[in-house]
Amino acid sequence: MAKARSISWQTRKNWMIDAAVFLGGILAVLTGIYFLYLPSGGYQGGRNPLHGLTILFSRHTWSDIHTWAGILMILAVVNHIAIHWEWVKMMGRRMIRTLRGRGIKFSRGVKVNLVIDLMIALGFLVTALSGIYLLFLPTGYQGGLTAGWDPNFLFRPVTWDLMHTWAGVAMTVAVTLHFVIHWRCVVNVTRRFLQLPEQAARAGVQN
Repeated sequence: MAKARSISWQTRKNWMIDAAVFLGGILAVLTGIYFLYLPSGGYQGGRNPLHGLTILFSRHTWSDIHTWAGILMILAVVNHIAIHWEWVKMMGRRMIRTLRGRGIKFSRGVKVNLVIDLMIALGFLVTALSGIYLLFLPTGYQGGLTAGWDPNFLFRPVTWDLMHTWAGVAMTVAVTLHFVIHWRCVVNVTRRFLQLPEQAARAGVQN
């Protein structure tokens, strides 16, 4: 009798949250590439020869997709951090002790993972904050949603735009490296997650 392999509810929840982060990230990256190469004023001054070209959707629709994909990713990441907060605090304390020469030294693999994770965290933080700024910028996306807000808050709008763009690029590179390193684990968990209902159904029939 074939026996269904089960995975814990915690693993299933982590997979669903990570899938939401992945979906939001993919949509945000694709729409970000659209705006990078088909600018309308602002970034690159709108001098791209492809300016005005319509690809699949209108520019307004691309903007909506980018915005909601970013919101989805932010919400999913917040949930991810909340679930793993104890691990984050533990690793933070270990890093501090190690830097002070009092803790156990990390292996090379752990160091690489930590550096990549820090790149992802920093890139996400800058991308999210600059994205929120650009969303509510009076002269920016969607015509501006907050009247009277100083567009030069901390930095000029073009600086926020560049921060958003290149922090997103850095985060994308770091996430890609993270996937490459953990690809086998991702595939195994995903395969078990997606095949579980079918296996359970087969086991029920045989019983």
